[in-house]
Amino acid sequence: MSLYEDWKNYIEENCKTETEQNAFWEKYCSEEKDLYQKILGNKTKTVAGKVEDLAKENNMVLPQFMGFIDGISESLITPIDLEAIEADTEIKLDIDFSKLYKNMLGVPAEWLYTLEEWDNIFTKEERDELTKEYKRSKTVVNEVKVGRNDPCPCGSGKKYKKCCGR
Repeated sequence: MSLYEDWKNYIEENCKTETEQNAFWEKYCSEEKDLYQKILGNKTKTVAGKVEDLAKENNMVLPQFMGFIDGISESLITPIDLEAIEADTEIKLDIDFSKLYKNMLGVPAEWLYTLEEWDNIFTKEERDELTKEYKRSKTVVNEVKVGRNDPCPCGSGKKYKKCCGR
């Protein structure tokens, strides 16, 4: 069984009741926050090493560290195959801080995108611009609609209501 499967099972085992679920995610988010504070505080662009060693180094059990990898996977410069990761796998996570910030906005993980350590990476103005870019990327722009009395876009020469709009 892959470490990714262990992570999913770990969640199920620890979230059987609403109380357990709340306690689990509160603890996980706190540990995740500590790890991100360390990464951002040190401007660590690359996290590399054997998964089990990295988990120990960051005071996390293996499934929790796999949860971190799962969470950061969409913010990496080079994609990573989550299903292939085992405890003894050597990994190299090259972090794209812009993507990471936008993905934190998307979750929304306020406890992460408001960390003071972001000041080491981006200025306030740069973070504001990233926030605007993120919001713009989520804005849906409707295409121009064809009015019922407009010429049909199929090119028949008829009014839309008498052609494709029937």
